[in-house]
Amino acid sequence: MIVRRRWTAAATTVILFSAVLSHPASGAAAPAAPITLSATETALVRVQLRDQAQLDRLVATGADLANRPRIRDGRILADLVLSGTQLAELTAQGATAVQIVQRAGDGERHYAESVRAAQARTAAGLRAPATGQRSTAAAAVDTLQVQQAYWWTTTGQTFLQAQVATTATDDPDVEITVSWRTADGATGSFPLYRFEDSGEYQYHYALPQPVPGRPVQLSATSSLGGASRAVTPTLWPNATPPPLPAGYQKDFIDAYLTPTDIQARIKRLARQYRDLVDVIDLPNKTQGYRRNAVAYLGNPAAAAVVVESVRFGDQGMNGVQVRTVDPGRANRPLTVGYRDRVLTVSLATDTAGKAVSTTDEVAAAINARQPDRFRATVEDGSAGLPMPVAGPARLDDGLQGTEVPARPWTVQALRLGVHRDGSRVGVLAYSQEHAREWATPLVTLEFAERMLANSRTDPATRELLEQVDIFVIPTVNPDGANYSFNDFAMQRKNLVNHCVGAARDPKYRTSWGVDINRNYTVGSYFDGYVGASANCLSGTYAGTAELSEAESGNVIALAQTHPNIRFAMNVHSYGGYFMWPPGAYRADGRVTLPRPSIDESTLFLGSARRIVGAIAQERGTVTWPSQTGPVADVLYSAAGNSADQLYYELGIFAWDFEVGNDLWNPATNQWEGVGFQPPFDEAHGESQEYAGGLVEMVRVARDYAAAESAEGHGRTH
Repeated sequence: MIVRRRWTAAATTVILFSAVLSHPASGAAAPAAPITLSATETALVRVQLRDQAQLDRLVATGADLANRPRIRDGRILADLVLSGTQLAELTAQGATAVQIVQRAGDGERHYAESVRAAQARTAAGLRAPATGQRSTAAAAVDTLQVQQAYWWTTTGQTFLQAQVATTATDDPDVEITVSWRTADGATGSFPLYRFEDSGEYQYHYALPQPVPGRPVQLSATSSLGGASRAVTPTLWPNATPPPLPAGYQKDFIDAYLTPTDIQARIKRLARQYRDLVDVIDLPNKTQGYRRNAVAYLGNPAAAAVVVESVRFGDQGMNGVQVRTVDPGRANRPLTVGYRDRVLTVSLATDTAGKAVSTTDEVAAAINARQPDRFRATVEDGSAGLPMPVAGPARLDDGLQGTEVPARPWTVQALRLGVHRDGSRVGVLAYSQEHAREWATPLVTLEFAERMLANSRTDPATRELLEQVDIFVIPTVNPDGANYSFNDFAMQRKNLVNHCVGAARDPKYRTSWGVDINRNYTVGSYFDGYVGASANCLSGTYAGTAELSEAESGNVIALAQTHPNIRFAMNVHSYGGYFMWPPGAYRADGRVTLPRPSIDESTLFLGSARRIVGAIAQERGTVTWPSQTGPVADVLYSAAGNSADQLYYELGIFAWDFEVGNDLWNPATNQWEGVGFQPPFDEAHGESQEYAGGLVEMVRVARDYAAAESAEGHGRTH
């Protein structure tokens, strides 16, 4: 029997599966007791899929793929945001839930816990490995090349990661095994798994493997008889930032922060550090935490029309009533009237006085006679049915955040530096393009506060602020973030609803919005690149056009207005990635955007090592080498992402963080994911380590500018 070791990334345009396939990880054993959810409960669930075919079906039918699935011991594991009903469907199809990573309500609880703790502190001061033998009698020997062999030690455990390519690229059954030896003579081996992307073979790889000590030799063999040359694994990342001076100030984050909290902190920093801070109001106001008011007229289980206000609910439409009435007389026409905040539809009657209007006729009449106030659609399953006498029903926008201002939002950026005039090299750090990623603004704000506070006491920090012009956008997507905090923790997109017709049914309210990081101009869905969707309900919906959204327009406007910005970091969560362009490819032949030059690729990788080394200084977290590289290679194709536009159009060295690295559990010998809204202690740890990474990025920018200046000075002389 021949069983293939591989995982194939589908090149299908990703649309909504009513769930989000987000951060996969490896090897968690199935629990003794089944994991279940109530039918209406939503959670981020780690699922062991039945087989490759099930994964392919999920992607083809619309899974929102956030990270590529990972394989360990032949099992395909993926994290999905699922309702109880959806989890039951997957389980019935042979999948197994192995871990509840995060329940939808956990975010609210973790936020509340973080706030209470802060107040207390203030008061206190691929497929399964082969089980049979492959006959190689007629097979040609292949050639193997070790592409990666890295090791590192974290929290006392040493790990080894390898990536190997075979020349037998068209043979899906090739099996590759890595053998290693440590400095003290211990030996061992582990299998690698075939990775294909968009139908193209890439390499064989495995998750980081624990080893008993520093590995000094690694080699690979294949089931075809091929063997690699022996190599010496390299220490990763093999870069260490300068030591922090005595009295260095950090740990400015003590709770999760809503957009309102962030706005207040920006104001405080501007007041506290007047000589070092400008606040920039970005040019495009967002929609704000607002939605149209809506109601079901009738019974969705029987026959109903969805009636929606044209204006937002807060603009006098919340509480408006809608009803249908029987005129009580024969031969009456269908009429629509609006008076005293009540929309009344008088149903048509026949010669016997029986109401005869259908749902379609009622919706059409509302649209024709009250187009400035209301729009109406027939609820799914109700087309052509008799319209009942119903109501009055009250229109409501459904928003739960009573403390969020209901008005367009001005997104703000901090500008930090001694010379805020464009004369110094610029660095941009921006976060929370995706609403549910609560830890990301903690990273950028911790970074900003470190730079400002230490400028008073640490000469090295003051020197950085003399030499670098720093821009920080803590929350790119405040409307979606407000919705995530108050209404639906798993909200990814903004709040702009471009859906039409039946897709505006309020049962889809948690799927409305545009994915801001699919709305940019380079390598976009509109240009034929993979990784975004035209489906308005998709988690990766690209919008109506490139830069259709205020949020994406703000990021680009800031970069265009300040051409001294040469470096940028887009902070996302979760999974532990460090990436750069190209971030997208076309499906046919997996043709990526143009690759950076050799010199620029060297700068990207060399800088990544420095920044990953700085991150590791805080608590030993190491971003894996297999997750360090171009987005299209180490994650997936993300059509229309911001880093690609910044790099290709504006010449900015643009990176992406995915904070929230997997954590090694020595009790289970497994890597475990942390989720979008982990308990605050974990989010706090992420803020501290990745803020250190941003400080190192400032040093990278300083060194780059100094080298450019020296080179230019040398040419002039």
